[in-house]
Amino acid sequence: MHTEKKSIGIIGSGSWATALIKMISDAGHTVHWWIRNPEKANYIQTHLHNPDYLSSVEIHSEKVIVSNDLQFVLNQCGIIILAVPSAFIHQSVDGVVLPKENIYVSAIKGIEPNTNLVMAKYLEKNHGIPTDQVAIITGPCHAEEVAAEKLSYLTVAANTLDVAQIVKGYLEGEFIRVWCSADLIGAEYSAVMKNIYAIGAGIAHGLGYGDNFLALYTSCAIREMKVFLQAIDPSDRDVDEAAYLGDLLVTCYSQFSRNRTFGNMLGKGYSVKAAQLEMNMVAEGYYASNLIYNKSAKRDLQLPIADAVYRVIYENANAKKTFKVLSDHNLH
Repeated sequence: MHTEKKSIGIIGSGSWATALIKMISDAGHTVHWWIRNPEKANYIQTHLHNPDYLSSVEIHSEKVIVSNDLQFVLNQCGIIILAVPSAFIHQSVDGVVLPKENIYVSAIKGIEPNTNLVMAKYLEKNHGIPTDQVAIITGPCHAEEVAAEKLSYLTVAANTLDVAQIVKGYLEGEFIRVWCSADLIGAEYSAVMKNIYAIGAGIAHGLGYGDNFLALYTSCAIREMKVFLQAIDPSDRDVDEAAYLGDLLVTCYSQFSRNRTFGNMLGKGYSVKAAQLEMNMVAEGYYASNLIYNKSAKRDLQLPIADAVYRVIYENANAKKTFKVLSDHNLH
């Protein structure tokens, strides 16, 4: 494991990347920030805020080194946080060499759609990064509340607690609390699945279902998640912990959830394509739904909520009829 390079770098320029920049620099650490677009990189360096996301966050010029040279950042830093949408990760790291001694931290919470792999597996198979060098950041946490300096919670999961503790040391601060977990696989698949359930929560809201339904819906969703996680990676994990149930709740209920917003539009009658075009951010649950549906079908798992969301998204099923069947027969 790499021990000499102390710097930490972030790849991405969206809301979550900006929130992570705030966390790390507020905690007093120097951070290298890779931004693909040179004009945007220059703007942020000059005006000290991100014009497109969380523009209220002030960038500390003495702590944040902005660059559009990705290989430089990869070579300079011992820890790299990936914070681009999963659909763009392949494009982002194409043509560069990822040093294998670095720790790579996925803040993506999605799958790479070309390979249908979660990030730890994608990094291993496509870039030769050992999974022991990979960690994942999960919630419950929304970037907007980090920007507003509201008390927020993160879980860092890795195969070994030593790696998770290293990453934790860069994130924890006055408004940020961090837990560590050794359940890399479970935490990553949980982060993928909660986006599917958030789309379903949004569909229900768009259809006019209320809080009573949503409470039952989320209690059933966490049980579905447990069934899937046990099939993929049997363990004595407690799905009532923050990385699982906590992240699920905030993603299903929060006004800041892009997946819930996407689902809400589907519930109100938007087509998938129209909802995608209107949103300014990627709803990771769109890709996740296809992955989880296929994996659960191969194992003959009963996941009625995840299946219902898949049918609405990929089979053009009528949302109202699909959720009527779901509410009448499959939630209890």
